[in-house]
Amino acid sequence: MTSTERTPQAGEQRISTVELGSNGPVVGIQGLGCMGMSFAYGPTDADEARATLERALELGVTLYDTADAYGSGENEKFLAPFVKAHRDEVVLATKFALGIDPSDPTKRTINNDPAYIRTCIDASLQRLDVDSIDLYYMHRRDPKVPIEETVGVMAELVAAGKVKHLGLSEVTADELRAAQAVHPIAAVQSEWSLFSRDIEQSVVPTAAELGVALVPYSPLGRGFLTGAFVSADKELSANDFRRQQPRFTGDNAAVNAALLAPVRQIAEAHGATPGQVALAWVQRQAQTFGLPVVAIPGTRKRSRVEENTAATHIALTDEELALLEPIASQVSGDRYADMTFTSAGRE
Repeated sequence: MTSTERTPQAGEQRISTVELGSNGPVVGIQGLGCMGMSFAYGPTDADEARATLERALELGVTLYDTADAYGSGENEKFLAPFVKAHRDEVVLATKFALGIDPSDPTKRTINNDPAYIRTCIDASLQRLDVDSIDLYYMHRRDPKVPIEETVGVMAELVAAGKVKHLGLSEVTADELRAAQAVHPIAAVQSEWSLFSRDIEQSVVPTAAELGVALVPYSPLGRGFLTGAFVSADKELSANDFRRQQPRFTGDNAAVNAALLAPVRQIAEAHGATPGQVALAWVQRQAQTFGLPVVAIPGTRKRSRVEENTAATHIALTDEELALLEPIASQVSGDRYADMTFTSAGRE
């Protein structure tokens, strides 16, 4: 058996594959968000996180997502040995542009300066110990720098062989159109879940029109949709950044926890978990909007990646979708304490 012929354990199914964008890489229909393996979500078990990377690959997950901002490059370093061991099997995504204060994750900066981008790619290549990045994202948009200029520099990186495909995160429909006119964009990464559906208004239809894939981050509402916690400020560790998220604290948390009732009801009917229902809903949007959708739920446990990938085999009925439809409009609180770091204010 070759290194690419991986077989799940008895009773399990490998996930199917899809092409990211019109000419993008072929990946498993669900990816893996790696941020929490070494950053943002409190204490972690590095050995279990490494085992989770391997287990995900066995189940057909091939898109692994990181960023230079996650732990000031430490997350990229963490992934490097795994990527090197499976380079021909893994589609590696990383990002530039976002700076996060290690002492206060709520303090962020954005830099789309051309010289900065050229520095970022070389640093990421070194930390990841690879010759090229499969999918390179602009992590956040600096409105002071024309999107055409930013993507122009990114296109230079493709021409230089440092990057294979380009992606954008948290952009508007107009910004996506302008970027696509400069160089093909394989994927747009934005928050998309039962709790966050604002991109459906214009970004998703535009991506479908242009042949661009959607890569939803936080498809499990940063864990809230799984029912793993109710009040972040009371239940999560002091260094967990979710304690700073308005939706998961105070009165907002109580309101939003009540919204999970239909998710639990549907989960029970399928013999599934609430998280699996939330992921199945995101996956269904590919059919609804007519474009590739590859969610990247984050986890650092093998049991969770098994649970998450199994969700790709759950088909929700029209009646179940109707029960889930009203949830997003009833959510209390913004996605972030500072929404200027999203595309919301530019639409």
